[in-house]
Amino acid sequence: MPEITLAGTGGMMPLTYRWLTSCYYFQNGHAVLIDCGEGTQIALTAAELRHSKVDVILLTHMHADHVSGLPGFLLSLGNSGREQPLDIYLPEGKTGVIKGLLSICDRLPYQVRFNELPLDRECSFELPQIDPLLEARSLPLRHSTHCLGYSLTLTRRQEFQPERAKELDIPVKFWRVLHSGEAVTLEDGRVITPDMVTLANRRPIKFTYVTDTLPFKAISEFAKGSQLFICEGMYGETDKKQDMNQKGHMLMQDACKLALDAEVEQLWLTHYSPACPAPWVYADELKKIFQNVVITKDGRKIEIKE
Repeated sequence: MPEITLAGTGGMMPLTYRWLTSCYYFQNGHAVLIDCGEGTQIALTAAELRHSKVDVILLTHMHADHVSGLPGFLLSLGNSGREQPLDIYLPEGKTGVIKGLLSICDRLPYQVRFNELPLDRECSFELPQIDPLLEARSLPLRHSTHCLGYSLTLTRRQEFQPERAKELDIPVKFWRVLHSGEAVTLEDGRVITPDMVTLANRRPIKFTYVTDTLPFKAISEFAKGSQLFICEGMYGETDKKQDMNQKGHMLMQDACKLALDAEVEQLWLTHYSPACPAPWVYADELKKIFQNVVITKDGRKIEIKE
């Protein structure tokens, strides 16, 4: 099952107690890293996350607090012996920016493949590097520069029912085949299909990540039904709303309203302003809007099972 960790929860600049926003999605021995600002390597190490497991990087946008850690991170991957390709997904037209950043790296011992995503519509793409059943979607956001939100959905295999298999006298050697979705023919001539021994209609696991944007309705639709929704909340002071509108950001209260509309199970706030040293003081107020809100700290981790 996916394990998700907010390695860093800060925006704009790293602090001694808060690294810049980055998220680590781990599944089947492989990881997706969302954003890589200054200090991300240290944040990952502090959270006991392995750099070498990252096979995909999703970049929301090209502001320094989200990408300036890439050269060091990619060099570290090379120094750890990586040889297999690494995929970076990013907003359309921004590959040149990242290539410019990487000009300070020596030749990397592996291929970096750039995958640009559209800015005028939602887009879906598969991530077989992580899991053949994992699908990603991107959503154009409303920031001061081109920015994308991401949603990862894991389709779950049907759950095998061993007790039912025993009732049907199906030899154990056929169980794996049936669980993989193939029918089998037994020695007595019976044809057993997967639906006879599996539990269908398991709910997919969905995780949505949105930061650096104004709040708008399509975000709630994008995050609809997520077990975990990670969303920016730069401030909890409502008198900063006008300033946030001008800069293309949102308040913690905005994130809570989006989570409520999206009917997500849990909301994690992130991307706190360095001028907001104690975001947890707003917890009681925020819970009145959306009960299952978590004011995160660096290293917050969850394994999504259902």
